[in-house]
Amino acid sequence: MANDPQRFVAAIRKSGLTIYDPITVGDPALWIPTPDLQTLLDAGMHGMSVEGLPNRPRSKAVKERVCQVLGYPVPKSFRQTRPRFPGQMFDTYTQENNNLQVYNEGLDSTRRYVVMQISEAHEISRVKVVTGDVLRQLNLTGTLTRKYQARCNSRADRTELVTAKDTTLLAPFTNPQVDLRQVASPLKNPEAGQLLPIAGLFKRLSKLIGQSFEDAGFNQERKRGAALHGLICEALGYSSCQDDGQFPDVRHQLLEVKLQTSPTIDLGLVLPNSTDSLRRVPTIKGKQVRHCDVRYAVCCGHVEVGRVILTHVFLTRGEGFFGRFPQFQGKILNEKLQIWLPDDFFYR
Repeated sequence: MANDPQRFVAAIRKSGLTIYDPITVGDPALWIPTPDLQTLLDAGMHGMSVEGLPNRPRSKAVKERVCQVLGYPVPKSFRQTRPRFPGQMFDTYTQENNNLQVYNEGLDSTRRYVVMQISEAHEISRVKVVTGDVLRQLNLTGTLTRKYQARCNSRADRTELVTAKDTTLLAPFTNPQVDLRQVASPLKNPEAGQLLPIAGLFKRLSKLIGQSFEDAGFNQERKRGAALHGLICEALGYSSCQDDGQFPDVRHQLLEVKLQTSPTIDLGLVLPNSTDSLRRVPTIKGKQVRHCDVRYAVCCGHVEVGRVILTHVFLTRGEGFFGRFPQFQGKILNEKLQIWLPDDFFYR
């Protein structure tokens, strides 16, 4: 029994401690040494299915299971602490690929990082526990990927034209009678008289409600986006669908599309209401288009029987984006540290 890691589980369960109660590092009864923590979690988490779970529900389900495996009571809600399990000083990460992502902070030398491998069957297959020092050796570049974020709060109305008019710069170049069937590609640069007014865009995009496309998986956002892009081009009236993955998605209409199956809207490195010039688009009659002139379609949906069903469509000009979708505060610009794990990481 002396060498059995389960003795820690029994002691924790008997103590009544929560994951937020501090434990002295090295406490012989309650502090779980890293090798024993790995042994417990590798056995206790093995085979847990996360199939079909989006990021937030998956994270919650994993943390609940970790509590059960280690003898802790499952809290009614998990606090936004750092680390998420402060009593034992560790964070949890689930990996379907080798790209480990640590958000909004650098690596902590004393913290434990519980990294869980997800198999092709969408089950936890292995667990590796390492300290920040070990990960730092793998982090060769220290590159931080930064992005702004906002929150999408759906309302009863399934469609909503947030801003009824385009910006004063863009409005003179719009034409409600433009025939997009005659346009060779939605990737053409915008021209005067070739832009639908935002109200016209909204009328056409409202047809998307109730339409669906095959769900490529919650971690396959690019494939999901490409499927939605096809529906967008069809709804607007284009005879073809093309997508180069660049901002804005439908360049010819200065339209950026956001697919939301969760409340968090990823905005990239530029704020929608920015007055900076959109340099990749040529001037229109001598006027330089700005980011705030771009029209944003926020399309919300839910996954049902392997398909994404569109339930809400919101349309706004960038200038009025945050009047409807509140920007995440705190750090304002969210950061992501990306670390490439070696192929043998879970087998060392």
